[in-house]
Parts: sequence; C-alpha cells; structure tokens
Amino acid sequence: MKKALLLLIPSFLFALQLPVHKEVLDNGLTVLLHPNKQSPTVSCRLFYVTGSVHEVPGSSGLAHMLEHELFKGTRKVGITDSIADSVFMYKQDSLQALMRPLIQKGDTTLYLKLKAEHDSIVNEHRKIFVKDELWSTYQAAGGTGLNAFTSDLMTAYIVTLPKNKVELFLWLEADRMQNAILREFYSERDVIREERRMRYDDRPTGRFYETLNSMIYEAFPYRIPTIGWPSDIENLTREKAAEHYHKYYKPRNAILVLAGDLDTAEVMPLIKKYFGSIPPGEPFPAITVRDPEQAGEKRLIVRRQDAPHLLTIVFKTPEVGDPKLYALDIAEGVLNGRSGRLHKRLVQEENLAVKVSASNSPNKYVSEFSIQAELEPDADPAKAEAIIWEELEKLKVELLSQRDFQKVKNSAYASLVRSLTDMENVATMLAWYEMYGDYHIFLNWASALEKVSPEDVQKAAQESFSRKKAIIGILTKENAK
Repeated sequence: MKKALLLLIPSFLFALQLPVHKEVLDNGLTVLLHPNKQSPTVSCRLFYVTGSVHEVPGSSGLAHMLEHELFKGTRKVGITDSIADSVFMYKQDSLQALMRPLIQKGDTTLYLKLKAEHDSIVNEHRKIFVKDELWSTYQAAGGTGLNAFTSDLMTAYIVTLPKNKVELFLWLEADRMQNAILREFYSERDVIREERRMRYDDRPTGRFYETLNSMIYEAFPYRIPTIGWPSDIENLTREKAAEHYHKYYKPRNAILVLAGDLDTAEVMPLIKKYFGSIPPGEPFPAITVRDPEQAGEKRLIVRRQDAPHLLTIVFKTPEVGDPKLYALDIAEGVLNGRSGRLHKRLVQEENLAVKVSASNSPNKYVSEFSIQAELEPDADPAKAEAIIWEELEKLKVELLSQRDFQKVKNSAYASLVRSLTDMENVATMLAWYEMYGDYHIFLNWASALEKVSPEDVQKAAQESFSRKKAIIGILTKENAK
C-alpha cells in the first residue's frame, strides 16, 4: 500500500495546476499573481534584479548597502519634517566631501574636527526621525515574515499581510521605489563593516568560503562577495549609492509577486495605480564575461587554530533550465541525506564525518554542484576525499537501480507537493525563477524531472564530476597534517 501511494505521487503532481497571472506594465514592471484561498493572507514579494553580480571594482557591497538603507524611510516615511531632512542631508554630504581627501592625506587633526561637526549634525538629524516607521507600519497591519536579503543577482523585500492590507504593501513599496532617502548612510556603513568583520574576517569559515568562491569563478562576477570587500565598504559614498538607486531600483528591473487570497481583477488596477506612473529606470549592461575553461583541478588548504574540520568539493555546471541539471537533481538525492550513499560511507561505515551533504544549486549564467563534509576532528581529509571520489565514480560507471532511481524521484515529488502549500515559498520561487528568466521553469520542474532516465544521470555524472573540473577546499586546524 505504501509503495503504491508513492508511485501515485507523480500523476497527482502533474495534474496539479498552479494558476499564475503574468503581466508586464508599460514601464517594465513584471507582475506575477497566484490566487490561492487556503488562508486569508497574501505573501508579497518585490525583487529588484540588482545584486553583487552587477557591481564593478570599487563598488562591491553596494546592493547590500542599499538593502539596509531602503529601510531608513522616504520623503514621506520615517521623518517628521521633510524640509529640515533635506537641509540636514545637504550639510552631512558637504562635510563628507571635505573629509574624504583628508583621510587620504593623513590630516587627522582637521578630519577629526570635521567628523565631530558631522556627528553632531547627525545627532540633531535623528531628533526628527520616526524610527523604523516602515517596519512598524507593516507590523501594525498584521504583517509577518518581514525581511529583506541580497544575493548575487537580486535584492528582495518580503512580507506576508492580511488580504485586506495588500494595498498598504503597494503604497509603501511604490513610495520606496521612488522616494527613498538614504539617511544615516555612514553610520550604517560602519554597521555593515562590523557585520562583515564578524561574519567573514573573524570567522574561519567566512574567509575560507569567500576565498574558495574566488577560485571557483575566475572572471565571472559571482566571485564578488555580496557583502563587499572591506576596502570597498569603507569607501562607499551616499552619492554613489543614490546614483545606483535612482538608475536601477526601478520598474524595468523589478518583479512584484503576490500569492494568496487575492482577486486578480481587483489587484491589477491597484498595482497600476501605484506603480504604473513610475519611470522605468535604466537597464543593466549585459553581463558578457564568462570564465574560461578550467585549466585543471584547484585546491585550497586553510589552516587556522580556531578552524572546524571541513572538506568541500565544487563543480561548475550549466545554467538553470539546462536538462542536465534535472539529472543532477537525481544525483544529489542519491548522494544526500541520512539514507544517501555519502552518509552511509563517511558517517556510518568509516566514521570519518559528523555529517555530509550534496547540493545541486541551479543559478543564472552558471550553476554549482557541491559536496561538503564536516569531518571528525582526527579524520584524514585525504581518506574522506578518496571515498567521495569513489562514490562519484560509481555514478559515472554504474546505472542506478530502478528502485533507487524511483525512490529519489518520489521523495523529490513529495517535497515539491508539500512546498506548494506554503504561499511564502510559492511567492519566493515564482519571483526567483522569473528572475532566472521564466517562472515556468519552477512550475515545469516535476515534468522535466519525470523525463530523466538512469542513463541521463550517468551521462550527467560523467560530464560533471571530473577531477580537472573540481575545486577542492580543506579547512583544518593549524597543527593538522
């Protein structure tokens, strides 16, 4: 009975329809609406297709900085006196322009004098703030899951609201798209610099993964850390951030998604009312750079006294939508999890690792397949690596049994079915895949996976898991062998 139920999952899944209304406004804003009345709420997403991939040397961290700054308010939100606000901002910008060359000259006496004057103005400025007004407005309206994040490709603002508060989201976000004021820029820049220090500079895994990432991507801008390089963060200016915002945080670079208890015929006119008159903004220059073919295996070994014991192997794979990635989803399922081959070998049989995972990570332009093992303190990384290569080699030379193959597929289908009941997940996935190029890639994932055969998995493994294409990282103790 249990086996029969599992084998019914695919047919149920393929019969499942996810209605989505897509409309692109005249100014370029992409709108996706998914009506679903399972709960009287609507999950709201506004993705700006701007991230660290669009940053040039000297401006890394800019998108992440703007993610923070867009919570500081607008001409209407977060301030009690917009005229005084403008005067305070002008004075601060003028003093910053005087201070910057003094830092380069090393004139600390005059710099400190101007900084004291600047900080005094900032303190006076704060007296007319309405602190966290945007955040508290959403919360007062019953908003949950309020958050924002920045990635390589985009900056996202998200919240789930009662269905009768969707118009509030449209008003606030349209205002933020047009009228953001980058208040407390330099103090917030210091906050981000400290965030970087805590998460990357002072954390062994932070610098390890950041360095490994710069080895994975030689030319492609995925090598740029989203949080920014320390020297770039320290030299970001409000003027540079404002220019970026006014050019690109606009409709032609935005995706608005609503999923939940909504009526498309009622919501679309509201979206046009609030967003339709906003100028489209400028498109980003096309990203034409690509990494050259990898010359050979790359290896990073980092030894630190405070380091955990980690082994990571990464392979670059084709961009999202390529058929090979669906076969690699099966490979991930075979290797991954407590019932996966890697856990059985490294954790249960050889006692070399505490945990191990495999991840097929589709992305725009170029994707990654990675394996990560958290090793036992006294484990030999070379032995663990050899076992991983043995398991990868099996995928290349042995066809999966029909039982193992179908088990992985059924598990994947079941996970997808469960995820489709979560409107926050649905809204995010629709936005994410539309950013990749087409939300239908998400909707058609199950049918694409169903077409994969054991032979496809074997071929994908043969083409992907080559030693000359591997980027291998080992993080270990200072005194380890």
